[in-house]
Amino acid sequence: MQGVPGVSGVHSAYGVHNAATLGYGLAYGGDTYRPAYEVSAGAGGSSAGQPQAQRTPQADARAGAARGHVSEPVLPRQGGRVPDGAAREADAHAVVGRRAARRRKARYTQRPDSAVRRLLPQALVVAFLAGGTTAFLAKDKAIELTVDGRPRTLHTFADDVTGLLTEEGVQVGAHDMVAPAPGAALASGDEVAVRYGRPVRLTLDGRRREVWTTARTVEGALAQLGVRAEGAYLSASRSQGIGRTGLALDVRTERTVTILADGRARTIRTNAATVREAVEEAGVTLHGQDTTSVPPGDFPRDGQTVTVLRVTGSKEVREEVIPFEVRRTQDPTLFKGTEVVEQAGRPGLRRVTYYLRTVNGVRGKPHRETSELVREPRAQLVKVGTKPHPDSVKGADGLDWHGLAACESGGRPDAVDPSGTYGGLYQFDRRTWHSLGGSGRPQDAPAGEQTFRAKKLYVTRGATPWPHCGARLHG
Repeated sequence: MQGVPGVSGVHSAYGVHNAATLGYGLAYGGDTYRPAYEVSAGAGGSSAGQPQAQRTPQADARAGAARGHVSEPVLPRQGGRVPDGAAREADAHAVVGRRAARRRKARYTQRPDSAVRRLLPQALVVAFLAGGTTAFLAKDKAIELTVDGRPRTLHTFADDVTGLLTEEGVQVGAHDMVAPAPGAALASGDEVAVRYGRPVRLTLDGRRREVWTTARTVEGALAQLGVRAEGAYLSASRSQGIGRTGLALDVRTERTVTILADGRARTIRTNAATVREAVEEAGVTLHGQDTTSVPPGDFPRDGQTVTVLRVTGSKEVREEVIPFEVRRTQDPTLFKGTEVVEQAGRPGLRRVTYYLRTVNGVRGKPHRETSELVREPRAQLVKVGTKPHPDSVKGADGLDWHGLAACESGGRPDAVDPSGTYGGLYQFDRRTWHSLGGSGRPQDAPAGEQTFRAKKLYVTRGATPWPHCGARLHG
C-alpha cells in the first residue's frame, strides 16, 4: 500500500466492512531490502545492454566489475610471445581486475553495525504493519443481524449491541425488542435480532384497549398477547400481516351462555357480539314486543344467564276528573271569618289512554301513554271578610246564647231545617238575616257573626223569633 500511513488508512480507503486484504509485499513501490552495491551499479550504468557484437574483453571486465563479478585476468601464454596489441589488452584487463578487487575488499571490511542501521527502519515498518493487521483482524466481527425478520450477515468493529445498531442506522423505541439487550458485548459469530413494536387497537370481548406487539402477523400477536383464539371470531385473518402502522382488531372469544325461554334452559357455546345473536343461536325467536332480561344489544358474558321475556300488551281508555281551583279575595264589607262563594267551581274532564303490559303471563302496572283534555275546569271564586266584629250588643250580652243554639240547631253553625227555609245556629230565615246586615245564607256565616246578629234581633224583638227555645236564654 504505497502512500498508506497505517491501518487507519485501510479504514478510510475501503470502508469498515468491505476492505480488501492486500497481499504481503504489494504495499510498497520497491523491494524492502536491496544491497547497496546493486544500487551503485545501477546508478553507474550497465554495459550488458550493449550489442553482443560490440563487446570486448575490457568491456566485459568493466561490466562484470559493475555487477560485482570479477573475471579472471587474461594472462600471457607461458613461454610464448605476445603481440603488442594483445599485451596492451591484457594489461588493461589486469588493471580493471585489481581496481574491482580493491573496491570489493573495502566494501566487505566496513563495520557491521552500519548495515544493521540500514536494515532496522525497514524491519520496524514490516513489524508495525504485521502487528496492525493482527489487531485489525482481531476487532473485526462477523455478526448476523436480523431486523424485523430480515437477516443479513455483516462485519463490524462495534464492541456492543448499541454500537452495532448505531453503526447500522437501526433506531429502536420503547416498544421495540432487541436481543441481546442494548449494551451487551459482541463477539464474532453472535446473532442480534430487532423486532419493531406495532400498535394494535384491540377490542377483546367488547372492551377496547391499545396494546403493542412485536409480532408481524395477527396469529403471532394473539399468541404474544395471550388471547385464546380457539373458536373465536376475528375481524382479520390469522395470517394477515401487521405493518409498522398497526391495525384495529376485533376479537370475540368463545363463551358459555344459558338462555331461559318458554320454561326451558338452553346452554350454548358462542362468540356472538350481542345477546340477541346468542338467543337466535340458541334457536329462540323473539316476536313482537318480546325482549330479554339483559338488554338485547349488550355483549354476552361468559357464564351469563339470559331470560327471554314474552311480552303482550293492551290499551285502556279512562276518563279522569280534573279538580277546579279555589280563588279567594278579601272583602272589607264582610266580618272576619265570613266567606261568601261568588262563583261556584266546576271540575274538568280528561281522557287518558293507558298501556297494560303482561310479561310471561304477569300483568304489570298500567303505563300512561296519552292524555286528551275533554273539558277545562272552572275556578271557584270566594270572598273572605276582613271587617272586625263588634265586642257586644247592649242588653243581650248576659243571655245564654249557647243554650239557645243547642236547642235550635244542636249547636251546628251550618244546620239547615228540612224545608231549607231556616239555617245556622239560630235558624234564621234569609229575609231576617239580610235585615240584620248579613249577606248570603246564614248557615255560611261564621258562628260569631250568627251570634252577633241573633243578639241584634233579640234587642229589637226579644225571644219572640224563637217561640219554642227562647226560654233557654234566661236559663
